[in-house]
Amino acid sequence: MTRKNPRVEESDEANLEASGSPKTWAAGIPGVYHSMKPAIEHMGLHRARKTLLALNQKDGFDCMSCAWPDPGHRKTFEFCENGAKAVTWEATPVVIGSEFWDEHPVSELRERSEYWLGMQGRLTEPVYKPAGEDHYRPVSWDQAFSILGDKLTGLASPDEATFYTSGRTSNEAAFLYQLFVRAYGTNNLPDCSNMCHESSGWAMGQTIGIGKATISYDDFAKADLIVIMGQNPGSNHPRMLTALEEAKEAGCHIVAVNPLPEAGLMRYKNPQKVKGIAGRGTELADQFMQVRIGGDMALLQAVSKRVLDAEAKNPGTVLDHNFLEEHCQGLDELRAHLAGLDEATVLEATGLRTEEIDELAARYLKAEKVIITWAMGITQHKKGVDTIKEIINLLLLRGNIGKPGAGASPIRGHSNVQGDRTMGIWEQMPPAFLDALSKEFSFEPPRKHGVDSVETIRQMRDGGIRVFVGLGGNLVGAISDSHAAQAAMQNTELSVQISTKLNRSHTVTGAEALILPTMGRTEFDQQESGPQFVSVEDTVCAVHASQGTVQPVAPGLLSEVAIVSRLAQKVVGNSIQADWAGFEKNYDLIRDHISHVVAGCEDYNRKIRQEGGFVLPNGPRDSRTFNTPTGKAMLTVNALEHVARPAGTLILQGMRSHDQFNTTIYGHNDRYRGIKKGREVVFVSPQDLAELGLSDGQYVDIHGVYKDNAERVLRNYRVVSYPTAVGCAAAYYPEANVLVPLDSVAEGSQTPVSKAVIVRLEPTKERAMEPAAAG
Repeated sequence: MTRKNPRVEESDEANLEASGSPKTWAAGIPGVYHSMKPAIEHMGLHRARKTLLALNQKDGFDCMSCAWPDPGHRKTFEFCENGAKAVTWEATPVVIGSEFWDEHPVSELRERSEYWLGMQGRLTEPVYKPAGEDHYRPVSWDQAFSILGDKLTGLASPDEATFYTSGRTSNEAAFLYQLFVRAYGTNNLPDCSNMCHESSGWAMGQTIGIGKATISYDDFAKADLIVIMGQNPGSNHPRMLTALEEAKEAGCHIVAVNPLPEAGLMRYKNPQKVKGIAGRGTELADQFMQVRIGGDMALLQAVSKRVLDAEAKNPGTVLDHNFLEEHCQGLDELRAHLAGLDEATVLEATGLRTEEIDELAARYLKAEKVIITWAMGITQHKKGVDTIKEIINLLLLRGNIGKPGAGASPIRGHSNVQGDRTMGIWEQMPPAFLDALSKEFSFEPPRKHGVDSVETIRQMRDGGIRVFVGLGGNLVGAISDSHAAQAAMQNTELSVQISTKLNRSHTVTGAEALILPTMGRTEFDQQESGPQFVSVEDTVCAVHASQGTVQPVAPGLLSEVAIVSRLAQKVVGNSIQADWAGFEKNYDLIRDHISHVVAGCEDYNRKIRQEGGFVLPNGPRDSRTFNTPTGKAMLTVNALEHVARPAGTLILQGMRSHDQFNTTIYGHNDRYRGIKKGREVVFVSPQDLAELGLSDGQYVDIHGVYKDNAERVLRNYRVVSYPTAVGCAAAYYPEANVLVPLDSVAEGSQTPVSKAVIVRLEPTKERAMEPAAAG
């Protein structure tokens, strides 16, 4: 029987409340309340207890939201508010019945919000939209695989299909997926990391030989200084706040670098401690640097220059000369380059005062062990790759890589996006991986590089890609230039989504479309050989098992592994030496192959069954070895370029609200920023409002300002006076994606430049200003 959702509330613009007063602390009792209330309301007490108490436990399942690592000692409540929301969203017993598809044509669903779509419940049966029709209709699994298989085998070239992957996908499903795709004959394997930390991978790969964090979880508590750049832990990875609290209690200093003040970086009320319930909690940031959007590169160069100047005044006392001489190259070139850095340019680019930069430099010089950690506020810029290279420069100067309490820490935003890449989900895997794959399965995988996410949109637009298959995710909702992305998807012959719940990509389809429902990570996976588990890799290279605890919401649901296995049997069959049917029955068989193909995963089945799993090798972290062409870490010279802002414009960044994870919207509140019952807001500083002649509460149209003069606009957005960096603004993602041109990408990584959009605000015609709500 179809169970209806207890409540589905849409954005209530008429009653939108926007105080513009950011909170000064995060978590505490409100965090517990906002975790448990929706969980119990939507799942029921028994299901909520069974899922939440198994979340991030050694014998439970891994959180399907962020990739924050687990401590060695797990607490009973080893989850955060957004983790609880993610579990509630997936493990809800509300399901979509067959009648739904008759009642809702695709054209109607396309007009619905991401929130409404996700709240309709779990998908439980394959559905198919034939060409020329406006409704999905239920089909059998055999029919679904035949439709997709016949289309794929009928293409003129395998490169006319593309196979997208979400970061929720397990290691086992990802490995099987890339094997199937390469056996089919293409490297078209775009994934969500193309849009988030691809810049980190490029920069770190070129400088230290690995695109992953060089620290462990325990390093946070050993650090003297942690610099947090371009991220909002309080909403996006709240469990990081516990690690920061542990670091503070051990004597660490913390510096937050961000255009917006974020509650989670200011003060943390740990709900599992008395002082987090009854006291003030823990003050986190010792210094808040409100950097102008795009100014991080200039800030890092200015700090490195101060380090080099300090060494020049006191030779042999500042730099780690032994480390630099033995393990690095490029110091002389970097020193010569930064000698010409202009302080006035730095101040203009950063919006900071010289005294603030001096203070950060003094903290860095005093600290013996430094971690710099960053997220998409750094990666999603034109100069994102070069900015991360500057992070590496600063760390290398004083030997802050490869010792306890120090290192580089990109924070992956999706639960297994790092594991998927390790398993081969990349359009340009290195030859060594392809060689191992060839040897293991006795076939020659394609060597020509495939397409990334942005190039996928371009080729679908131009007719080069005719079939799109998505293993999870929401590419249309997540990618830049929303209108272009939608038109591109609609230009395909067939679009296929393997999903747990509805999202925007199910409503913007090819001529034909399939939705294949799959089990979630919370659900018990029973196959022919017995109960199965999967594995994931977190942001510090720790690999561990994940096993669901509740029964699937409907009979007949297939796991991701089963769906990929059956599709591979249909399309590639016995063309390679792979036991597709056996893989579905017993995931150990997949892990046996992983152990032969993926470096660091030898003896996978034994190691994954160890308590807590195992940690992948990491040269810079483990032994100060660097897999670069010279065998040394590279100090690099990068030409400074900051974001220019023409008169009358602002630099806008897209960001998440507190009630969302990526494109999944859990609600319409952003309580840490004082927003309730709506998302159509733009945050602007009081100084900029005065200069632009705008007022708090006024409605504006947000126009993108680009050379191509294309019409990119968000209409009827309410202005919120907010303490952002001067000259900067912010609006919620994914709605703001419409303002980002498809060709506006980071140099090298092709990551969409979603954090530096030049915009012009124009008063909405015939729209009265509404007074701001009281704080």
